[in-house]
Amino acid sequence: MLQYSENDPRMASVGNLMSMLKASGKKYDIDKIRKAYLYAADLHEGQFRNSGEPYIIHPIAVAEIVAALGLDTDSICAAFLHDTVEDCSDKTNIETIEKEFGPDVAMLVSGLTKMVDINIEDKEEAQMENIRRMLLAMSKDIRVIFIKLCDRLHNMRTLDAKPESKRRTTALETMHVYAPLAHRLGMQRIKQELENLALLYLDPIGYAEVTRHIEEKYGQNRDFIENVRKNVSDVLEKYNISFTLEGRVKTVYSIYRKMYNQSKEFDEIYDFYALRIIVETELECYTALGIIHEMYKSMPGRFKDYISTPKPNMYQSLHTTVVGGRKMPFPFEVQIRTWEMHRIAEYGIAAHWRYKEGGGAANDLDSKLYWVRQILDWQSDTRDSREFLDTLKTDLFSEEVFLFTPKGDVIALPQGSTLIDFAYAIHSQVGNRMVGAKINGMIAPIDKCPQNGEIVEIITSAASKGPSRDWLKIVKTGEARSKIRQWFKKEKRGENITIGRADLDREIGKISKRTTEAQRTEIIAGVAHRVGMQDADDLCNALGYGGLAMSKILPKLRDEVEKIVKPEEEPHAIEAHEVKTAAAPGSGKSGGIIVDGERGCAVKFAKCCNPLPGDPIIGFITKGYGVSIHKRDCPNVINGMKNEDFFHRWIRVEWDVSEMHKGQQNVYEAMIQIYADNDISVIAGITSALAEMRVSILQINSRKHGEDETAISLKFACKDTSHFNSVVSRLKNVPHVNTVIRGFN
Repeated sequence: MLQYSENDPRMASVGNLMSMLKASGKKYDIDKIRKAYLYAADLHEGQFRNSGEPYIIHPIAVAEIVAALGLDTDSICAAFLHDTVEDCSDKTNIETIEKEFGPDVAMLVSGLTKMVDINIEDKEEAQMENIRRMLLAMSKDIRVIFIKLCDRLHNMRTLDAKPESKRRTTALETMHVYAPLAHRLGMQRIKQELENLALLYLDPIGYAEVTRHIEEKYGQNRDFIENVRKNVSDVLEKYNISFTLEGRVKTVYSIYRKMYNQSKEFDEIYDFYALRIIVETELECYTALGIIHEMYKSMPGRFKDYISTPKPNMYQSLHTTVVGGRKMPFPFEVQIRTWEMHRIAEYGIAAHWRYKEGGGAANDLDSKLYWVRQILDWQSDTRDSREFLDTLKTDLFSEEVFLFTPKGDVIALPQGSTLIDFAYAIHSQVGNRMVGAKINGMIAPIDKCPQNGEIVEIITSAASKGPSRDWLKIVKTGEARSKIRQWFKKEKRGENITIGRADLDREIGKISKRTTEAQRTEIIAGVAHRVGMQDADDLCNALGYGGLAMSKILPKLRDEVEKIVKPEEEPHAIEAHEVKTAAAPGSGKSGGIIVDGERGCAVKFAKCCNPLPGDPIIGFITKGYGVSIHKRDCPNVINGMKNEDFFHRWIRVEWDVSEMHKGQQNVYEAMIQIYADNDISVIAGITSALAEMRVSILQINSRKHGEDETAISLKFACKDTSHFNSVVSRLKNVPHVNTVIRGFN
């Protein structure tokens, strides 16, 4: 066991921390804290920060911030040790930490240690995995994120010592991940400082401009603000209310976001200044509110009751914006809360923390951290790191709207959420069976975004066939997206595999002009192995239900194609732009047709029957457009032959076989009508089959045909009747295809 002296001269560096612990009146294991500090000092000996300071300065600062939050002995120890395993791996490890400081400290340090020993190709993926690991540790013990936020706060306070490129990267990560986490935990002080510091490095000019506006306006109105404070104080005293008054100026970042994101002028920001009234009881909150509304005129639509309807991060307070008249020449916000509400507003979940020595954390912490586990569950369905980070930002940081069910239950959702999000927030079965919705009793489209305070009713039906894949593009929340994917993953695996395989075949076709079925199977299996899938079906399934984005595997797909398909195997394939439908009228080109024994006549192919080489054909002399080529059995030919006025304009034509023998074969448009079951996988199956045959699709349309059948009109590039017949034969074998007919109906 490590032994350190109480009289070690290095203890002078943590004198301020020890004073804080003593002044707190809480019970701390000072010997354990001292031991953790000195052990960390030994490990970091000889290491320096970018500023040139000894590295141990950083763990000391983090430990002081942790102590200021009121966290326990193990948290302070972990703050000292949080970088030791990562930066001193040759001297210590988690096992040693556990042996010397116990399992709790070891678990905290492990949760704070990055995955440095894992080889991850993509930086975004590495960031995603580190955040996932942190959230997982956080779901087990909330102290992990408390310490991490303290660590990030000190790093941001000293960010100017780092290179410019590193400063911006760190600031972006802080703004997108750590500030939202602090917000979600209700830790407003830390959240606001992180935002302001991040903005300072992301947009220093904008930061300076907003700061100048704040200083000017506050300086101009300082006397008025003090006058309001005195007036409010005098009136509250008359009502014998025990209170404390605080004033706050809106943070630089908050003002910046409104000015630049909402295109507002500085003078349009009404809550620039806020007067905060802190009272003893909830009843006194509403009493104080009435007093304020008697003193000043309230602005319509600017009152918010977060006491009866707390924010998801536990924030409670009354907010009202009032106009001070001549004595206060601009609107200002009044916030009213109890001391308990104030502590939660400042420190969030940290305000509820109780020492493990005292019987463990508060029993309600598990329920308050349910959202962390939800995020982990939701994100387990996607391997797309960018989507993970984007969804994380949405779920953590978006402004909330509060909606009501017809029974009066409150549902909080990120601003911009749709009625589909609302349905899945109630229950997955409600979302899966959703067929419509009402807002305040009126039918509304399911992609509509309800507004704060509206009553939403979801219309469900047992006959519903489940969610649409298009919903994945509409929904806002990770919860809804995850539940939709889960439904498709469970209920539509076969369909997902078909769609995913068709997408892969199409992408392989773009990379390689021609591959065999066996080669494509080998390529897909190789990609599945590289992304950690069990087999090709799992890969296709993930692509089909949206759990994996094609863009994430394209580099690996190209690698596998290059490895398996040799360049000499690549023939020239017919591209869509190479398709010819016979020569244009007047061009002098024959289009592979001999007219009455003559070559080089201007011809065009009739759209009513689209003849192909091998078909019996006949020509019709048009007025100024050359000879129109028809199949002999074309209905227009049969009917036209009956008209004596046009009989003389029919002429003998034949295919130019000699041109074909010379390798000058044209490619023609072929048209077919496909009748198939009304199944979502049909189109994917058809396009996949055509891709396998290297057939270019020129046009495809579908429409409903009867109750359970779909009619698909398809135009594709074709060489002759033999080629046409082979394509038709292949399409007839596509699952759910019933009939294939030549021509359009």
